[in-house]
Amino acid sequence: MMSDLVYKRKICRLCNSPDLVLALPLKASALADEFLPKEMLHKEQPTYPLDLFLCKKCGFSQLVDIVIPKAIYIDYMYETVSSLGLVEHFKRYAKEIVTELSLGKDDLVVDIGSNDGSLLRAFKSNGTKVLGVDPAREIAKKATESGIETLPDFFTLELAQKITQSHGKANVITANNIYANVDELEPLTLAIRELLADDGVFVFESFYTLEWIKNMVFDFMYHEHLSYFSVKPVQEFFDRLGMELVDVWPIPTKGGSIRCFIQKKNGKRKIKPSVEKYIADEKAFKLHDLETYKKFENEINIRKQAVLDYINPLLASGKTIAGFGASATTTTLMYHFELEGKITFIADDYKVKQNTFSPGHHIPVLPPEAIYEKNPDYIFIFAWRYTDPIVAKHQKFLDQGGKFIVPLPNLKIIEK
Repeated sequence: MMSDLVYKRKICRLCNSPDLVLALPLKASALADEFLPKEMLHKEQPTYPLDLFLCKKCGFSQLVDIVIPKAIYIDYMYETVSSLGLVEHFKRYAKEIVTELSLGKDDLVVDIGSNDGSLLRAFKSNGTKVLGVDPAREIAKKATESGIETLPDFFTLELAQKITQSHGKANVITANNIYANVDELEPLTLAIRELLADDGVFVFESFYTLEWIKNMVFDFMYHEHLSYFSVKPVQEFFDRLGMELVDVWPIPTKGGSIRCFIQKKNGKRKIKPSVEKYIADEKAFKLHDLETYKKFENEINIRKQAVLDYINPLLASGKTIAGFGASATTTTLMYHFELEGKITFIADDYKVKQNTFSPGHHIPVLPPEAIYEKNPDYIFIFAWRYTDPIVAKHQKFLDQGGKFIVPLPNLKIIEK
């Protein structure tokens, strides 16, 4: 079954060079967001390789073991509203873009991978026309019913031409985080160029490899995230396809992200100094050198050892450990830190995840109340970037003598 669902890429996703070298090997894992309901527990959940490769020609880092998208997206369950702070981020995002690009009521914004329509809803309330495209059928249907027209489809050149006929050219096309999740970026980008008005702008956000390494957010690496973007290879890629990167903004989401603004070549906007500044920073950081990834791998494994050295004696003495946070990053941490059999259950606030079982290991995901019913001795915070709000919400657990284990960026124990 596994071979039907996965294939290996032989050339760089951005520059087509075959010169790819293994940069960061993580433990093979199950599909990160495939939390199963009880009646699906019989479903086989194979593990797939999770190895990051570096292109020696352009310096782009990427996964080359590609899980067929239909296996991931058609029944995708992640909704934007489930991600803490993301809806607020989208409201700011829409306002910033509308202001930056002076958009008005006749301007069309198309969002690729629009999910539940959260971003487009924010654009709509800022007065623009909107259209979503998303292959997850149920989520697309719900978005349309809630007033954000969403086509339940993958975005292709053919679809771009259809949209041009039915809605006209797009003044802004956004691809939030989805841009990192598509294997064949070239046809996608050519389809975007096709739909874009001559003075239009393509905007995408993705987590930024330099910050990703600096902030130890290695758990953002999973099969769905195929591309680990940095500015130098991205600039060269768009240039080759008749487009140009005109501006780059730093964004705080996902442990450190960038927002890239792209226009058709020789468009009306001047290229901002930010582009060269990012490229210079990457050079200084040695971001495109294999050595940097090898150091990162070593840092990750030091953290892993620290966690295991701490929790193994606890388990040996009969202590119990629950987890907090059932997201895709949980799966990467679970597999790479080899926590199988060490966590009794995982608490999560998001209702859709409750009463499901974690990918591959089938650890039950329960509502947070379970913490006070089952009284574990420790809670391992998988959602470690949200440690502060989680701990603030569960002071009672500390009052009862419980302790929190925070695995990253450095092992920390929180107790009363």
